[in-house]
Amino acid sequence: MRRRRSLPAAQMEVHPVLQRPIASTAFRLLLVAVALLASTGCGEGTPAASPETIAAGGKHFQTTCATCHGADANGLPKLGKGLRMNEFVKSNGDDEMLAFLKTGRQASHPLNTTGIDMPPKGGNPALTDEDLKAIVAYLRTLQ
Repeated sequence: MRRRRSLPAAQMEVHPVLQRPIASTAFRLLLVAVALLASTGCGEGTPAASPETIAAGGKHFQTTCATCHGADANGLPKLGKGLRMNEFVKSNGDDEMLAFLKTGRQASHPLNTTGIDMPPKGGNPALTDEDLKAIVAYLRTLQ
C-alpha cells in the first residue's frame, strides 16, 4: 500500500474524514447518486411529461376541474381547494393521484374540508385514464 504524502495542517482544506480513501470514495459516490436522483426527478421513477401531455392536461383541467378549483387552480370558496403548491398533490405519486381522480372524494370523507363531493373524474365520465394522467402532469407543473 502506497502512503500519501501529508500536507502541513495549514494547507489542508479537506475535512479529515475525507482524507481517508474509503470515506472519500464513499462521499464521492454519494454525490454522484444525489446528482443522478436529482436529474431523474428525485427518484420518483416517473419520466417528465412531454409538453404536449402537459398542455392536454391543462386543457382538461380548464374544461372539467376549473369549475371547482378555479381557472387559476387557486380554488374556489366552498367548492374546491387550491391546487397550487398543494401538499396533497406533492405528497402523492402519479399512480395515487390517478386513483384519487378516478374515485373522487365524498363530502363525508374525513379529509374533505369543503363539505362538497368531488365526483369521480371531476364529474366528467368521458375522461380516460390518459386524460387523467395528463391532468396529473399539469398539476405537477403547479407545484
